[in-house]
Amino acid sequence: MGTIDSAAVSTAQRSERGRREFAEVMTFAPPKDSSPTTAHGLIDFVFAEVWTRPVLSRRDRRFITLACIADSDAEQPLIEHVYAALNSGDISITEMREAVLHFAVYAGWPKASRFNMVVDQQWERIHQERDLSVPAPEPLLPLVSPSDPEARLARGVESFKEVNCMPFAPDRDNPYQGAGILNFVFGEMWLRPGLSMKERRLITVACVGFQDAPIPILSHVYAALKSRDVSFEEMDELALQFAAYSGLPKATHLSQVIEEQKARVLNEWRAEDAATS
Repeated sequence: MGTIDSAAVSTAQRSERGRREFAEVMTFAPPKDSSPTTAHGLIDFVFAEVWTRPVLSRRDRRFITLACIADSDAEQPLIEHVYAALNSGDISITEMREAVLHFAVYAGWPKASRFNMVVDQQWERIHQERDLSVPAPEPLLPLVSPSDPEARLARGVESFKEVNCMPFAPDRDNPYQGAGILNFVFGEMWLRPGLSMKERRLITVACVGFQDAPIPILSHVYAALKSRDVSFEEMDELALQFAAYSGLPKATHLSQVIEEQKARVLNEWRAEDAATS
């Protein structure tokens, strides 16, 4: 009987921890829904066990979650998580808009268009709730790439190598590679201020994870680890947060890639150490 009572107390404590964490993360009261999905899945696991874990900050977890939910086409969760990220102050409006742009490149402009509209709506809502006027939009962040086309492409080539931790870049012999990948994605977006390199890596790995694109998953997990922008422990936590919001099947594949790329990076580091010793 004592064992049963102890188990019941432990379950109740976990539920209470989940409800407290939900309120802190989401900035509004947890749902009263008692269905298994909400009570045992969302509250007892996602918020009681995942959001409370160490290694990644709450802010880090928000970037991963926002990418996953913006991809999911679930209207209300997107509204709620955009609202929570802005209302909590964990992510500024400038950072949120930069996250939308980064998401657009790796998850597609149509989904990002919806994401962007929700950001505008929730930013206005927050100011209405606080009886404040919505401030005028901040000036666009400055362009950091050269304006000369050839110099911009050259910078894109170098950025591609730096971001991907590779000694080569794709040829620029077609619009996708030249105008898209080298000129914009790496010649502009990855160089922009507004988000740290780690935050861009978190968004990107989440996006390539739910896109099921085998080469991008491999290359971006590898680069995030090889660059040390994301530690091995942080990458494991990314996979768990991703599992909560994009599902276990996709997260299982992402985790397999992570383990393979950890081994690859470790072998390369050992070889580099041996070459310099």
